[in-house]
Amino acid sequence: MKIFVDTSAFYALLDRDDANHGKAKSAWSTALDPENHLVTSNYILVECFALIQNRLGMEAVIGFQKGILPVITMEWIDSVVHQAGISALLAASRRKLSLVDCTSFEMMRKLGITTVFSFDAHFSEQGFLCLT
Repeated sequence: MKIFVDTSAFYALLDRDDANHGKAKSAWSTALDPENHLVTSNYILVECFALIQNRLGMEAVIGFQKGILPVITMEWIDSVVHQAGISALLAASRRKLSLVDCTSFEMMRKLGITTVFSFDAHFSEQGFLCLT
């Protein structure tokens, strides 16, 4: 099964003080099943690097790069998905919904991914099945 991995899941895995850390570790173990294929986007990667560097420091960024990313397939957001994400964001007109979220939804639909490892309620609002 293909599983999209969101920033909220990556961050919860890395930050032992995050309220979702325990759930993240448990879901990560499930997600790592050899029959699963873990996917994220370059937009998620940029968001993660900024968040992790700012909150946890460079050591955590290095740990993320070396310890987690090697098992993740990176999908690159193209101009079509980018524009669809912008259109969805503008149509939704919601302050707390981000362009990264909207491009993630568009990419997941394009790739036929229905399951996400995330703690962001926006994914379930969009009809995706959350591992957490």
